[in-house]
Formats: sequence, C-alpha cells, structure tokens
Amino acid sequence: MTRLLRETMDDWADEARVPPGLADRALRRRAWKPFGAAVLVAAMIAAVAVFVTGQRGPEPVVRPASGIMLPPRPSPAPTDVRTDTENAPPTRFIAAGRMAVSAYYVTRREKRPDGREQVRRVWSLYDPRTDGYERTPYAWVDVAPGLQVAAVLEGDLLGRRLGVLDLNTRQMLAWYDLEHPVGSVAWSPDGTRIVATAYSDFPDLLEGTGDQITQRRDGSPRTGYYLIDVPAGTTDYHELAPLPTMFTGEMDSDELEGNARQDLDWSLDGKLLWSPTNTRPDRVWYTLDGQRAQAPEGQTYVGYSRISAVSPDGRRVLGPDGLPTRITDAATGEVAGRQRVLQLHAWADDDNVIALGCAGTCQNEFRNGLVLVSVDGSRMTQLAANSDSDKEGAWRWVLTPR
Repeated sequence: MTRLLRETMDDWADEARVPPGLADRALRRRAWKPFGAAVLVAAMIAAVAVFVTGQRGPEPVVRPASGIMLPPRPSPAPTDVRTDTENAPPTRFIAAGRMAVSAYYVTRREKRPDGREQVRRVWSLYDPRTDGYERTPYAWVDVAPGLQVAAVLEGDLLGRRLGVLDLNTRQMLAWYDLEHPVGSVAWSPDGTRIVATAYSDFPDLLEGTGDQITQRRDGSPRTGYYLIDVPAGTTDYHELAPLPTMFTGEMDSDELEGNARQDLDWSLDGKLLWSPTNTRPDRVWYTLDGQRAQAPEGQTYVGYSRISAVSPDGRRVLGPDGLPTRITDAATGEVAGRQRVLQLHAWADDDNVIALGCAGTCQNEFRNGLVLVSVDGSRMTQLAANSDSDKEGAWRWVLTPR
C-alpha cells in the first residue's frame, strides 16, 4: 500500500545507498529513492535558487464531456481477510477489513537517447472476475473507493487520454482527451472526481552512473492539473508551478521537494489538494482552483499518503516508522500499543492495522511483507509473501477503501 509506495520511487535505483536504521523509511514510500549522502550534499551546495513563487495561471479551461453513471459501491462493504502468502508479486486478491490492495506496480529502468535513464512503472490491477490481479498496458492506474472502477492513463510514460474502466466488466465507461500530457491520476475520497497531474516531460529520470547517480537535476516539469468530474462530465485544467527541488531551490526553503515527480492528491474530505514536500509539514495545500490554502483542521495522515492515521472510531492514531512502531490514544497522546513491524499503513478496523512486517527476526529490514497486526501487537496475520523490497522489480502496492 501506499506508504511504501506513495509512493514510491524508493524503487528508483539499485545504486542508492542503503541507510543504517529506519529513519529514512518515510521517504522510501514516496516517488524517489535517496542516493548517497555525499552526492546529495554536493548537489545541494551547488543548487541554484531559481524558483519563482506566486505564479498564477490563466483562467481554467472547461471542456464539456458526457457524464456517466458510476457503478454503486457495495453496501455494506466486505470486511473479510484475503491473503496471498505464496506469490510476490501477488496473484490472488489481498484485503483486510475496510482496505484492499487494489493495484500494484513494479519498475524497470530504461536507457534514453540523451544518456539518462527513465524509470517505468508496470501496473497490475485488481480483477474481480478472477479474484486476482491483471497486468495492464497503462501508464498509471488508480482504483476508486469501492473497487468498482479505475482511472487509467493511456500512453507511454505520459498520456493525453484518460479512461474510466469498469473493473467488473472490463469495459471502458468514458474516455477523456487531454490537451496537456498527464503523469498520474488519483480519485477523490467519494469516488466521483479525478485529479490528474500534468507534466511537460516525464519526471522520473536518472542522471549519472555508479554511485554518482541522481534524479534529474533540472527541476520538476509539473505544469498543472486537471479536475475531472465523472458524473458531470466536466474537465477543468489549472496551471500550477512546481515546488523547488534540492537541485533548483533555496536550501532554506520550507517547501523544498526532493523529487521531480510532484503528483497532486486529495484531502480526506475532498475539499483541498496537496503536493508533497521534504520538509515539515510534509505537504503543501491548495484549493481546488490552485490557490494556496491552510492545512485542514482535524485531519491527520499516514506520512506522504492520502490515508488517515486516525482509527475509524477516532480513538487512536498511527505512529511513525520504527521497530517497534506505536499507536497512541488520540485524546491523551499516551501509547495504546506497540507493534513489532516496520511501518503502519492503514486501519483495517478499529482494532487492527495493515502494516509492513519483517521476515524472521528482522535482521534485514528490506526482507518484508504486508501483515495485519492488532493494536497491542499480540496478533499478527501474514497478508502477502515476504520479498526483497530493495531489489529492482520489487512490487509496490496501493491500498484503497473497499
């Protein structure tokens, strides 16, 4: 799911330095992988402050489209536990309580004519017909809450055509032709709208060789985003300048983003959008029309994800990465339980959490797999097979409400 993911290019490069301990695991769930400290420090010292704040784009372009009726979400939603502890990546459906692995991807690195490498995601999507996962040709996928439809991006790395796919029939319900190339898609919490982040160039590029390899040094190519209201059939485009990266921004910036990929995602209530940063707080907030906004009150997130850290009953809060991890009481801040896992990802119900567990005695933190663990840590169920998450071709999951 998506903390290791959202991911996510923690799967960027084999050459990345493996840090001691778990401190930077929070960064590994995002879309980049940290490189050698000496390389990063040198790059940061040499960075040029070229970011310009306060850019405003033109008025949104609204294109009429045909609205569609989305399939209803199951009610009540399933809450059973489904596992695949034999296959990595999984071939059978994985779920626990209110959350499920709706999709996953593996990455591969490809040479480009300009000497750089591009990191391609190869996506597999939940298939209710087989109760498993089906490999797809799409550049990006995201499944709506309820697991009835998926947004899919048609194209090679970037795409100008976005589809809404019925997972049960595998029929395309709608296509949206986009003027600006898009690099990611994300459903709103109510499963009716899609935010699609636009880029002028593919963001996931690597430069250099050996232990000098880094992500692209020319900043983020993000240009804006689309808001697509699927039932209404409207497609609105908004320009949005990228945040400075470690190679282009001021080093004392409180909104420095370490990654050229700067995908937008939704707040828990669907009223705001956010873009990740490398600083604290870990995200910058925007109104739906792209204006800067204050963080929404009363919302606590699992790090670098769109998933709530607060239990469904509001009583407990998921803590940071560790070994062990901890869960605290929302009212008092006291520790409600400790768990012998690496990361806490999402609440399955009020008493159990989907987490990243480690194999054996946890001697190798990168030998891990999804587990279901109780708040007090006394009960643990293996959900997915343990595998090496640090090697090329490792799978990265996406968790979605059922």
